[in-house]
Amino acid sequence: MNLKNNSKLVPILVVLALAGAGWWYWQSTRAQGPGEGFASGNGRIEATEVDVATRLAGRVREILVEEGAFVKAGQPLATMQVDTLEAQRDEAQARLRQAEAEVAAARAQVAMRESDRQAALAVVVQRESDLDAAQRRARRTEVLAAQGAASVQDADDDRARVRNAQAALGAARAQVAAAQAAVDAVKAQLAGTRSAIGAGEATLARIEADIADSQLKAPRDGRVQYRVAQPGEVLAAGGKVLNLVDLSDVYMSFFLPETVAGRVALGSEARVLLDAAPGYVIPARVSFVAATAQFTPKTVETQSERQKLMFRVKAQIDRDLLRKHLEQVKTGLPGVAWVRVDPGAEWPAQLAIQVNR
Repeated sequence: MNLKNNSKLVPILVVLALAGAGWWYWQSTRAQGPGEGFASGNGRIEATEVDVATRLAGRVREILVEEGAFVKAGQPLATMQVDTLEAQRDEAQARLRQAEAEVAAARAQVAMRESDRQAALAVVVQRESDLDAAQRRARRTEVLAAQGAASVQDADDDRARVRNAQAALGAARAQVAAAQAAVDAVKAQLAGTRSAIGAGEATLARIEADIADSQLKAPRDGRVQYRVAQPGEVLAAGGKVLNLVDLSDVYMSFFLPETVAGRVALGSEARVLLDAAPGYVIPARVSFVAATAQFTPKTVETQSERQKLMFRVKAQIDRDLLRKHLEQVKTGLPGVAWVRVDPGAEWPAQLAIQVNR
């Protein structure tokens, strides 16, 4: 009976021994990695995301793209209803035409008032001439009256004519002043109507800009990830319609301990290995190293590792390489990023670049 039980235990012990040896070998090789000049961290593929949102509140009229579609910068993606804006534009155009008509009328008034002023100035010149003639005659009459060659009545009449000429000249000069005031008033009115034109043009330009903004365009090349809204929905200002992901701006975020992060410089070479494509080694460069430390992500399970302060690092994948493989680029894929912290270290064979360029 004991022999039979021992014969059953032998295969089990052999299996456990092989499993233990395999686990030890995996641990030892994982710990060694490619060498001391390199560091690694687990992460996921991420990409720059852009929300396409409406600047003004309104109703979605049409969405022109489907989820998964590749779009180019400036390509129309959706349109909003602009009936109210078009009515406001028509009103602004009518007000602008009215202001232009008022400017034309004000200019005609200025010309007419200037003509009145010139006529008043001509009357002043005439009255000055009359006064000069009356004064000359009065002086001659006074001399003749003193010599007895003219009567005192004639001298009095000539002095009266001088006073009448002076009064007429004063009235003419008052007319010039009134004409000048009328010119100034009409010019002020003209300036006001010109300002109304400027305000009308600015209002029209603003409404035209609002109408243009109601056609939502792609801010950059990318792929439509989500349709957040549907045609017919009413959105508030800033309401999201689409979500784009720029697959030419892809990186892996991972974390390194403080003892390693201080040795990682911007532009350092990196390699990205994805769980979904273990046969490919993707080239990358460090584009970001956090300036402040933070706790490790919650995916780290051991208590000792959670207590370590870690620095977030980004490994940016080459844009030209990404553009050649946009159809294959996927975000959210887990993997490992390796960073060369020693510039003099040579990349090992298992981390040699293996990807179609």
